[in-house]
Amino acid sequence: MVTVEQWRAICENDAAYDGQFFYAVSSTRIFCRPSCKSRTPKFENVQVFMQAEDAIRAGYRPCKRCKSGGERLPDVEWAAQVQAFIEEHYGEYLTLPVIADGCHGSPYHLHRVFKAQTGMTPLGFVHLVRMQKARVLLETTEMSMMEIGVAVGMPNAAQFATWFKRMEGVTPSMYRNSRKDGEK
Repeated sequence: MVTVEQWRAICENDAAYDGQFFYAVSSTRIFCRPSCKSRTPKFENVQVFMQAEDAIRAGYRPCKRCKSGGERLPDVEWAAQVQAFIEEHYGEYLTLPVIADGCHGSPYHLHRVFKAQTGMTPLGFVHLVRMQKARVLLETTEMSMMEIGVAVGMPNAAQFATWFKRMEGVTPSMYRNSRKDGEK
């Protein structure tokens, strides 16, 4: 249970509380020091731990920004954390600053580390995940192109169709029809 005093310390990034507790955010699976400059999480997503080790045992990862685990998170682990964040939030409006904020790092550093670890940019990975999800929806549902575009984070149907054709070489409708023809 988060106390009023702890919540105030989190919201105000109060360094006076560093060492007294750590807070973990269930939506990102990251834990931070109270002084962390990351975006203030939703109250209902916060859990408090007295020791960093307790947060780690509960399945949370140290914050890259405030080094809540006492040392820097290895780049390979941070890249995996970024991938997990993107896979969980692909349907939302994602930019490099949004991803960096969600993964507790700077946009420049995140871009550089992610590309070095995966061979692609974070936004390239966003497009890859969205494409995979769009193909599944085209193959397994009767959702409209607009509904699929919205579901994968592209609320403009024309933009979705253009993007899909550029990535797949066919329009979303042609893709769907070719899959149905293959079933016959």
